[in-house]
Amino acid sequence: AGRFAAGAGAHGRVLKEQSSAAAGFPRSRGAMAAAGPGPGPGAGGAVKTLALVLEDQARRGGGYCSGDTVCGHVLLELAGPLPLRGLRLEAAGRARVAWSESPGGAGGWGGAVRAPGPGPRREAEVRYLDIRQNLLQEPPQGEESLILLDGRHEFPFSFQLPQEPLVSSFTGKYGSIQYYVKAVLERPTAPDQSVQTELQVISHIDVSSPALLTPVLRSQEKMVGCWFFTSGPVSLSAKIERRGYCNGEAIPIYAEIENCSSRLIVPKAAIFQTQTYLASGKTKTFRQMVANVRGNHIASGSTDTWNGKTLKIPPVSPSILDCCIIRVEYSLAVYIHIPGAKKLMIEMPLVIGTIPCIGFSSRNSSITSQFSMDMSWLALTMPEHPEAPPNYADVVSEEEFSRHVPAYPPPIDCEEQLCCPVFAYIQEFRFQPPPLYSEIDPHPTDVEEMQPVSFML
Repeated sequence: AGRFAAGAGAHGRVLKEQSSAAAGFPRSRGAMAAAGPGPGPGAGGAVKTLALVLEDQARRGGGYCSGDTVCGHVLLELAGPLPLRGLRLEAAGRARVAWSESPGGAGGWGGAVRAPGPGPRREAEVRYLDIRQNLLQEPPQGEESLILLDGRHEFPFSFQLPQEPLVSSFTGKYGSIQYYVKAVLERPTAPDQSVQTELQVISHIDVSSPALLTPVLRSQEKMVGCWFFTSGPVSLSAKIERRGYCNGEAIPIYAEIENCSSRLIVPKAAIFQTQTYLASGKTKTFRQMVANVRGNHIASGSTDTWNGKTLKIPPVSPSILDCCIIRVEYSLAVYIHIPGAKKLMIEMPLVIGTIPCIGFSSRNSSITSQFSMDMSWLALTMPEHPEAPPNYADVVSEEEFSRHVPAYPPPIDCEEQLCCPVFAYIQEFRFQPPPLYSEIDPHPTDVEEMQPVSFML
């Protein structure tokens, strides 16, 4: 364990060396990396195949997480007996940052005269994983190597990733976060032969957390003009329902744009990725647009409203906020392109997670709760079995029905019908509607109730 330098930041970790042969496990197909054939038979035998197989990587799809167990085996095929000193397995994970400063200052903009040659180089590294295992037994006492016979050999291995959160795999402009598994074949009379494969590690971010469900609202105004010849202000206000989203989700954007200037403006929205690197006390930033959407032109004196204009998130790396030398952040910018003037921009922070939000959004849930509250009176007034509507015969008497329903027209002679043009006969009213409401009873009863009437003189 003393061979590993600590050299890690506050978030780095170095594991002690492990030397043990893993127990057997069920065979299954998985990810495989293979190396080419080794030295010829003059070195004691030919290595036909040296491959590294990961059993569960294809099944996981999204990658490994902290605390997961990585299983696999090293496949070795020989064309003849081969002496070996050992077969070593290495698992490593590191975050690395490196860039060269341009002459004359950072980025080449610090001075008018540039010195020849490259500027100082900035580098930093943090270790998150360092494991070693010996997959071969120790050679007998007094001997330097073991002899493997020709044929196919499989050496299983298994190790567990650290329980503390690991940083997601990432490859950027000036740095990367990579995890890999490597098998090294040590031979006494030939150079070591190795093969390695990359481990995709992901640190899950749940966008359903309360901090990422809060809406974000921004507003800004800008006067358009030159010196004292101002034409009027352009105002912009934008809102998103929450801060956290996942790949493939569409972000609904709510915005209000008012153009009081004399120019034709165009509203737009975009998602920006900002990569920040830290090394030797210096920072390096790289910013790029990953998705955008455009609105309609807005004439002078007009307004426009976005009622949930969608912007879909493309497949991007999740946010990385827990690494001390690399940060990957996202933001949603709603901006207005103004001809002849600087654009008006509103930027709202985003967090790209891995676990999608379950349930309705904040806006939909509020509408649903309001709807259920307003319609709660239905449960109190509606009976369990609704009453059927009255029959037509109960409303209209037979006498009234006979007075309103006309007689059917006489049948038309077939010979006369052949001499006349054919017309479709549509009877407009087969049944008359019920009589209109009236305060006078059309069928009064014989018994009338006597009610006293008083007069004021």
